[in-house]
Amino acid sequence: MAVTTRLTWMQEKKLQNCLGGKQFSLLYKASVHGGSTQNLLQRCYNQGPTITVIYSFDRVLAAYIEENYNEEKSVYITLLVFESETEISRCKMGPTSPYRLYCESGKYSFKILGFLIDLSEKTVKMSSDTIKILKLPENQKISFQECEVFRCEDLLDLRKMKGVIELKKNLLSAIRTYKPYGDLVHQIRILLLGPTGAGKSSFFNSVKSVFRGHVTHQALVGSYTTGTSEQYRTYSIKGGDDGSSLPFILCDTLGLSEEGGLCMDDIHYILKGHIPDRYQFNCMKPITPNHSNYIEFPLLKDRIHCVAFVFDANSIEYLSNEMVAKIRRARREIIKCGVVPVVLLTCVDNMDLIMREDLVDINKCMSVKLKQEAVHRELGFALSDIFVVCNYTSEWTLDPIKDLLNLSALRQLLWAADDFLEDLPPEETWKCM
Repeated sequence: MAVTTRLTWMQEKKLQNCLGGKQFSLLYKASVHGGSTQNLLQRCYNQGPTITVIYSFDRVLAAYIEENYNEEKSVYITLLVFESETEISRCKMGPTSPYRLYCESGKYSFKILGFLIDLSEKTVKMSSDTIKILKLPENQKISFQECEVFRCEDLLDLRKMKGVIELKKNLLSAIRTYKPYGDLVHQIRILLLGPTGAGKSSFFNSVKSVFRGHVTHQALVGSYTTGTSEQYRTYSIKGGDDGSSLPFILCDTLGLSEEGGLCMDDIHYILKGHIPDRYQFNCMKPITPNHSNYIEFPLLKDRIHCVAFVFDANSIEYLSNEMVAKIRRARREIIKCGVVPVVLLTCVDNMDLIMREDLVDINKCMSVKLKQEAVHRELGFALSDIFVVCNYTSEWTLDPIKDLLNLSALRQLLWAADDFLEDLPPEETWKCM
């Protein structure tokens, strides 16, 4: 049977953050491997940096050792104590031999070392100075129920980064050579919808940056409350190996807002291809067939083939009732037009407890899963249609991890567009050129 830790997900993430992004592998558990110093040292010898976690009746304590256990070498040891589920106090102890951290009573004085773990008595002993620094009650002896030791490794080692770069390269090649279903159109049109300032324009900039090989800011970016897109813009990206345009167009719109914003009646006309590039939106009045720029007989290539709702992951729970109603109405209109709407969650890298290393396998992060479930519950989108992206906002250089997330989401959007084209009735496919 696999040995499992008593650390909660939240506690593990906080400790990983405190240590600058580490992956924990359980090496020793006193209740399973025997509560003696000898058993602990045998299992943890030559394992590199480790963290020992002590579970008392009312708190969790930890001791991080940056190097291999070596009786002859003195190292600094970082002590950490959870003040609450998310708050940690810490202090540095040493230098001392890691072996002296685990001792039976009487062999070494905890008053000199500052901290001592006695596995045989299941107690932690601390000097008054250590207690004061860690903000603990005035008690030099703490009984504990369990002791665990983990090996600490960098979450992003050279091997993992090599894999990320290889996946990015494969996705770039797949998207460059992608051909829409049945060759019905030359370029897929992807409409970006969402609240003002959610990151629609930033997503276009981030996608373009990947294919250009440097960070670009063609589409102006605003703030959460204002945004900048007031025109309907259709962005084609030159990124083919021969300098040709890529097989997709990203369409940016005025953001949705409780007051003002994109007129809901415009959405139908956008989906059907009646609205031209650079059309100036009027939040009080939708476009009509009488408008001078109205496209009366749009072809299939002018229509929207995929719709991506863009939401800031940090604001999902704060959407007003009016905004939720608008999003649900827009979603119904999109489905009525035969298009399956999907979701792009932005700003996950700004979420609490999310580290850069987490972005490699972001869908396994509990906090991200909770955000996806909130979108599903509040707005009605299928969980399988909610994808995570990571926009460039203030960076000057490309990050292969962000690129991988954005390219993975873009490929999903292209597949969704293929589903739309494949499902078109025969009488609509003749308008293909």
